[in-house]
Amino acid sequence: MTGLVIRLAPHERFLLNGAVIENGDRRTSLSIKTRHANVLRLRDAIHPDQVNTPVKRTCYLAQLVLAGDSTPDDIRTPLLRAIEQLSQVFLDSDSRGLLATATERVLEDEYYQALKCLKSLLPREARLFAAGRS
Repeated sequence: MTGLVIRLAPHERFLLNGAVIENGDRRTSLSIKTRHANVLRLRDAIHPDQVNTPVKRTCYLAQLVLAGDSTPDDIRTPLLRAIEQLSQVFLDSDSRGLLATATERVLEDEYYQALKCLKSLLPREARLFAAGRS
């Protein structure tokens, strides 16, 4: 396994196992070789005040593990339940594939990858809400 590769813009910050790390003056790529390391780009983080939709709430649960605010054991069951609830709304095959992959990643304690899958649903959720207002 090659590990997780993150590409960083100049001065971009991210959390690695709870420590804030800032990139230097140049773009760079880092390869995280340690399996199950908790990595969260701060630009991707959802602020608690922004957690106002079902997908954002589900993403936030995964984010809590990556930020070191909760343990995988504390979050696994609520996160899997939240993903299951989303699968009752997102019925298209692409969304279901993302939810299935997110579930697999949670079961493998790969919360960064789970979060990436879940965040892919945000534009779809926004479209559903917009269609509901029409």
